[in-house]
Amino acid sequence: MDGMHYRARAPLRIGLAGGGTDVDPYATKRGGAVFNTTINRYAYCTITPTGDHSMSVHSTDYGKYEAPLDGGPLTLDGNMDLIKAVTNHFGVTDGFRMFLQSEAPPGSGLGGSSTVIVSIIAAMCEWQDIRLTGKEMAQLAYKLEREDIGLKGGKQDQYAAVFGGFNFMTFGDTVNVNRVRMMDDTVNELQYCSLLCYIGHTRESAAIIESQVEKFNKGQNEEALDRTKELAKSIAVAMERGDIRTAGKILDESWIYKKQFSSKVTNPTIDKMYDTAKEAGALGGKVSGAGGGGFMYFLCEYDRKYYVAKELGKLGAKVTDFMFEPKGVISWRYPND
Repeated sequence: MDGMHYRARAPLRIGLAGGGTDVDPYATKRGGAVFNTTINRYAYCTITPTGDHSMSVHSTDYGKYEAPLDGGPLTLDGNMDLIKAVTNHFGVTDGFRMFLQSEAPPGSGLGGSSTVIVSIIAAMCEWQDIRLTGKEMAQLAYKLEREDIGLKGGKQDQYAAVFGGFNFMTFGDTVNVNRVRMMDDTVNELQYCSLLCYIGHTRESAAIIESQVEKFNKGQNEEALDRTKELAKSIAVAMERGDIRTAGKILDESWIYKKQFSSKVTNPTIDKMYDTAKEAGALGGKVSGAGGGGFMYFLCEYDRKYYVAKELGKLGAKVTDFMFEPKGVISWRYPND
């Protein structure tokens, strides 16, 4: 025991356009592009060394788990696999307690599992005095989550959690993260006009992604994915120019195409909420993440945002206060008194 807590905090993200084009095989075959941003909702990880050779995990979402660390690699069996995969990768045999907390429920569409694994990696690196570049950390998070564990999803979430802020990302043989330079006035105006609400119906993103991939392999959604990729670039350009009204219209068009990815992206409840928001003064919006439920994001006329929120509240949506977060993952250590 060294008398320290090793902590990390990684921000959750909102994908504003292009989400779905970062999913293979489309991303590899045709190249994907996404415009996203992080918000002040986080995944936290705390590691406290114990001096023995076992790990004890407490997750506010998934409960508790204990396992010995001196019996070889931990088996990835669907129970606390994010922690196991990171522990296996770094070859940790020294005992520790881990506390995990995410400020978004599972299935929220805010990139939760990817953000959690980024926070675990960052806390583990803080403890083990390992230095990774941002790209190395994001690549590792993707490999562990998507390849080793086999959780289905795209490539944007890990990079958003690591780098933070407004980014235009491209996906192919490599991933490029390009910071979108926005004036403070634009960010403030965007914040003022943005509305985030929780609609419930948390979904299993894997089923939606499987459906999307199946349609792509049959040639049924390639045009929609191509157009969505173009719109991701267009909205990034609009934001750089400070043209929020145009960005809202692009968001609206992007949602039309996203619904063509899979029949599971939307449902009558989501359609009703979207139509109601548009009628009340929203310029455009979308379901965050793969679709099916969780959080919806809307860009509104500044003097209609209140009324959009009011009408959505009548339908059961819960408006969530948030701010855009310019920073990515951070880690630190603090005495264990």
